[in-house]
Amino acid sequence: MKPGFPEVVDQATWQKHLDAITVKEKAVTKTLDALAAERRRLPMVRIDTPYTFDSPKGRVTLLDLFEGRTQLIVYHFMFAPSVGGWPTAGCVGCSLQIDQIGHLAHLHARDTSFTAVSLAPLENIEMYKKRMGWAVPWVSSANNTFNKDFGLTTDKGEDHGLSVFIRDGDAMYRTYFTHARGTESIGTVWSLLDVTPLGRQEKWQDTPEGRLQGEPYTWWRRHDEYGKAPGCGCS
Repeated sequence: MKPGFPEVVDQATWQKHLDAITVKEKAVTKTLDALAAERRRLPMVRIDTPYTFDSPKGRVTLLDLFEGRTQLIVYHFMFAPSVGGWPTAGCVGCSLQIDQIGHLAHLHARDTSFTAVSLAPLENIEMYKKRMGWAVPWVSSANNTFNKDFGLTTDKGEDHGLSVFIRDGDAMYRTYFTHARGTESIGTVWSLLDVTPLGRQEKWQDTPEGRLQGEPYTWWRRHDEYGKAPGCGCS
């Protein structure tokens, strides 16, 4: 038995421990349901700035990004200037997030659209999108103040995040925003790893002694870079 593996017990003992965990999981699920209910009751702020973005179809407005649907989810993807010019690849963490976006037909069935927005020029976005094999809509905010106005581009640098919008006819409103670990909820990699004995294998997690743990985030790679030396993250 490898060091750090879970204790081996009989089926009845295992079931007893699993049942105890299941009770706690159900309680957490109800807490998350209550939190989602609070989100649905958040007030909203009207968006009056006439933002236009560069897209493969030409210049499009924020209203166009709804694609005729009532709701819009925007992932603010970190892809911005670096020393010496524009990077040729987007942020590793943001790339991991987009890899986990499922088929958008399921969102569309609930009258909701999804798009990524980045400060990088459209040409860079399109090249990187092709490299990654992504089909998600992705537009450039290089020619407007969208990133700065929404707090994603600051004097301290770039940030990622998730914004939610709703519209009433042509009137648009921002209803929600989260960033940092708040965006984990749109991905499955973390939740899948969290049900395994080894977990995310990062030092911050409460893990039994002897199990593999490393620095957080450093294992992330773009999906075509695993097995290669780590890059600088966002270039």
